[in-house]
Amino acid sequence: MGTIKTKGIILVEHNMGDFDKMLTMLTPGLGKISCAARGAKRFKSSLLVGSQFLCFGEYVLYKSATTYYINSCEPIEIFYNIRKDLDKLRYASYITKIIIDVTDENENDYKVLQLYLNTLYMISETDKDLEFIVAIFKLKLMNILGFTPQITKCLNCGETNLEYFSFKDSGFKCAICGKQDTGAVHVTARNNSINKIYYDGTYKKSFFF
Repeated sequence: MGTIKTKGIILVEHNMGDFDKMLTMLTPGLGKISCAARGAKRFKSSLLVGSQFLCFGEYVLYKSATTYYINSCEPIEIFYNIRKDLDKLRYASYITKIIIDVTDENENDYKVLQLYLNTLYMISETDKDLEFIVAIFKLKLMNILGFTPQITKCLNCGETNLEYFSFKDSGFKCAICGKQDTGAVHVTARNNSINKIYYDGTYKKSFFF
């Protein structure tokens, strides 16, 4: 019990009665939590912005025996460009569903939250291919979760000229080895640029932490 101050982002919002909301929030230290925002639907409520989907902010929470309640919020980023673009909103919603599936309560989700925010930033503020951004997001998330695929050389022979990705073996293969794997998928030259973005750090935006 007591007051807690934490940064977090709203993953899900549900109406609760005429004026309240029940929210799902991802935080770096508490993990994924459910919290109530009393009066958040009132027009003049100080929680009106902070209780919206994809709002990232600094929250002051009160924890009762069973529930978190939002006392106040200072929005940091609302990802306005995502809200006004249906395609960007669709991809942001898609990666949000993935985040919901892989996170739990009472876990340190700092790295997952950082990746999620950085990906939302890329979707919101750049004109990069959305499919490509999501592909990088998935690879990085797999790395954080301990399922890192081999993407720098062929899984079988070590060749660096990669043309296939094997879902069965979780990694890239060269033309010869890839053709021997009936489940491998042929990738284009653009997909091979994943290696550079994945390792050189240009994808990371340390804007939020």
